[in-house]
Amino acid sequence: MADIVETRWWWVRHAPVTVNQGRIYGQQDLPCDTDDTEAFTGLAKMLPEDSVLVTSALRRAHQTADAIAAAGLTMPERIEFGSLNEQSFGDWQGLTHEEFGFSGTLGSSGRYWLAPAYERAPNGESFTDLIARVVPTILEVTEQHAGRDIVAVTHGGTIRAALCYALNLDPESALRFSTENLSVTRLDCVDTDEGRHWRIGFSNRNPREKHPERA
Repeated sequence: MADIVETRWWWVRHAPVTVNQGRIYGQQDLPCDTDDTEAFTGLAKMLPEDSVLVTSALRRAHQTADAIAAAGLTMPERIEFGSLNEQSFGDWQGLTHEEFGFSGTLGSSGRYWLAPAYERAPNGESFTDLIARVVPTILEVTEQHAGRDIVAVTHGGTIRAALCYALNLDPESALRFSTENLSVTRLDCVDTDEGRHWRIGFSNRNPREKHPERA
């Protein structure tokens, strides 16, 4: 039987940003609201103890990680990666959705995101640019911490990029995933003597609901 090494990624989207008054914030370094005690208690029960904690470099990711720890989860290692920051929307950041002209629904353009996956925001990034900087970090951390549980507190676009890679999707299709604030998405990297594949444990799971703890 082939040797099997499973490295489990637990992706958590940061807590809601409420200070932006509905404006597009992308890579702006804004604080988040960590007052949802029920959600953080649920996260502390759901996520694995003694995991490797990975965050983006943005304040809202660190604040969310701090709130999970305060709710009772022990995560002794914390590693920050700017490569896991949210997509930069460049000149669109600071605009309201109305000013930008985005309805937030699936319209005739076939989009769930601010722009098609291959469109680069002025002075910013495209979703495909985001994928290109996120995937090498996923591979690096997976190699360095093979067989461990990795809790990654990041952003909606970053988690979609991870799903795109794990499922080998067209980038436009990956934008259809929902990644709500404080939801959990688990992606398992399975390495055997015969190669590597990725398994999707679950996506966009609400920590307020009852689930098997740390399963």
